[in-house]
Amino acid sequence: MKNIGHSNTGLLLDEIEGVIQGHRDGHGFVVRDDGEGDIYLPPNEMRAVLHKDRVKARIVRHDRRGRAEGRVVEIIERPPHPIIGRLLHESGVWLVAPEDKRYGQDVLIPKGATGLAKPGQVVVVELTEPPSLYGQPVGRVKEVLGEIDDPGMEIEIAVRKYGVPHEFSDACLALARSLPDKVRPQDKAHRVDLTDVPLVTIDGEDARDFDDAVYCEPAKVGRTKGWRLLVAIADVSNYVETGSAIDIDAYDRATSVYFPRRVIPMLPEKLSNGLCSLNPEVERLCMVCDMLITGTGEIYAYQFYPAVMWSHARFTYTEVAAILANTNGPEAVRRKERVQDLLNLHDVYRALLKARMQRGAVDFETTETQIVCDESGRIERIVPRTRTDAHRLIEEAMLAANVCSADFIQESKHPGLFRVHEGPTPEKKDILRNYLKAIGVPLTITEEPQPAEFQRIAEATRDRPDSQQIHTMLLRSMQQAIYTPINSGHFGLAYDAYTHFTSPIRRYPDLLVHRVIKAILARRKYELPALPTPGEAHEKLARRLASKVRAPAHKLKKPAPPPSRDVQAWEAAGLHCSANERRADEASRDVEAWLKCKYMREHLGEEYSGVVTAATTFGIFVTLDQMYVEGLVHITELGGEYFKFDEARQELRGERTGIRYAIGSRVRVQVSRVDLDGRKIDFRLVREGEELIARAMKEKGVAPTGVPTKTSTKRAAKKALAEPASSIHGLRAAVKKAASKVKSRKPRR
Repeated sequence: MKNIGHSNTGLLLDEIEGVIQGHRDGHGFVVRDDGEGDIYLPPNEMRAVLHKDRVKARIVRHDRRGRAEGRVVEIIERPPHPIIGRLLHESGVWLVAPEDKRYGQDVLIPKGATGLAKPGQVVVVELTEPPSLYGQPVGRVKEVLGEIDDPGMEIEIAVRKYGVPHEFSDACLALARSLPDKVRPQDKAHRVDLTDVPLVTIDGEDARDFDDAVYCEPAKVGRTKGWRLLVAIADVSNYVETGSAIDIDAYDRATSVYFPRRVIPMLPEKLSNGLCSLNPEVERLCMVCDMLITGTGEIYAYQFYPAVMWSHARFTYTEVAAILANTNGPEAVRRKERVQDLLNLHDVYRALLKARMQRGAVDFETTETQIVCDESGRIERIVPRTRTDAHRLIEEAMLAANVCSADFIQESKHPGLFRVHEGPTPEKKDILRNYLKAIGVPLTITEEPQPAEFQRIAEATRDRPDSQQIHTMLLRSMQQAIYTPINSGHFGLAYDAYTHFTSPIRRYPDLLVHRVIKAILARRKYELPALPTPGEAHEKLARRLASKVRAPAHKLKKPAPPPSRDVQAWEAAGLHCSANERRADEASRDVEAWLKCKYMREHLGEEYSGVVTAATTFGIFVTLDQMYVEGLVHITELGGEYFKFDEARQELRGERTGIRYAIGSRVRVQVSRVDLDGRKIDFRLVREGEELIARAMKEKGVAPTGVPTKTSTKRAAKKALAEPASSIHGLRAAVKKAASKVKSRKPRR
């Protein structure tokens, strides 16, 4: 613990614990443990603290909008996170400029602490002296990563920046090497033999590990026609024993992390791409969810059992989509033995889709993109991912298996991890209601909205020109899904209970679900492994998490009893898996942003058309049509007038012209600046001088009122050209004068 020397005086005496979140502009925030609003820290308060420090703070004032400003009174904990940056030698002084600008201060490196690093190289720094009110942090070079332009450098930076475990322990690798290379006869004991069932895998072209295989055939369900659907999932739990060295490393990672051209797997490659992967034409151990589906898509019955399988084919989504589109085409001819099986899968998918629509699950169409890199890791192009019925049929099959696993665990009253997705918060509900009302949508959401309400709004607005804008706002009103033992259902999918069962190769929660299901089948209780004991801060976060997913207070007749130690352990596991899922997403986004910035550096000065994807108080974010890259048009680049942010409409509106920039607005922009370190791309609007000419012509009394169209501008220009030369010189002078006024005008704060 460290008191940083501030006076204990303050307007509010309550000490609030939280974690420092730095900002590249020098200020920062305390993200409070209690979940209340962040506390703003001015730059002078950030001098003695670092991004990610755990502190105690006091609120000293509130601004006009009621936002809290604070003062750090004590540093509770300084996590040993390394700092990554470029080594610089300036005026005889060695220092490292952090790559993550949220750290805010350069790190001084003593002359003998640079190791083998050379100026300009990317290094990992270990702090030896923390910052103080009057001194910079001091450190030593711990690792040299290489040159900034080395292939894959963006991934090396990201895994260290976000603390992603990227090296397996020696004990883990040794245990993996000791595992067999194939299924042995003794491994098949007490398992159902499904090797004669034509299970197949359907994945993307670049997939290397295969978690799931499927098979479907017509079946009589009750007295009506239906289907028998088998979803076979790799039985990772057979090889990864609770508390083993592999299990400890897998828990630490909690998920595989996917980057362009590289994956950091949760399990060693021998398991993820070999022994556990459902590769074609080899025996593999699996856990099976065997379901009977009615003609209306309802799950009539299900059972779980361990099995041994033989994948009869490895399909790609592209191949399956081609076969479903043309059963007489060349793809279908090559795979004629499996064509009927694929048609059966398509039939059960359509039935499951009907059930999905009936229960009102949310289904927004969004554009996902894929980065295609060359051999050196540079972006060649960014392409949209096209979702076909092949993707959707696998998705619906996996959803059905996940629902059955959640129901099985819940009915057995065994603790486990559910995938919980709650409805929108009161604040987000208000924002959405006001927005829908402001843009004239006749539908809205109730105080306790159901998923079907969101889907109805999406369907009703699908043909509007601003449908993309509306669907984006619907999506943003949703909360993030989490893992927790306290089931509150899945709002977006409209399920009362949902969990993850289908990807144990790449997600630790799925591995835990497999273990629980096996324990229930064996009529015993699964005990969590001896996980690292969470600190006090993690326990507080676990309690916060639990409070969010329990029933709302107004629905409880009496206060809920505190959770048992067993539930607390599952809460801690859920919190850990949820946090690491976020960590993986952040690391992946960081790498993609780096690659896009390097890509756009080659296109500085070029013009593109795009669409506004967000409006804020400081500008608009625009995504380019052809390149799927997002950048900021700062409010100072929007023209020579003041813009006000309309929160209800989520748009910027010009005070003089009334011009509006809202989500979905079409614009044309020029790439003006790329900040690789900040992962930022800046655009400027392309105007071609119409506004300045219109203003000058208005002063001369020849311009139409309002914002000129291209036609009116050309007409006025022709008129001006027909005038004497002195008038033309006067027009040029007026344009120049108007331009100088625009440049000198300061934006309103």
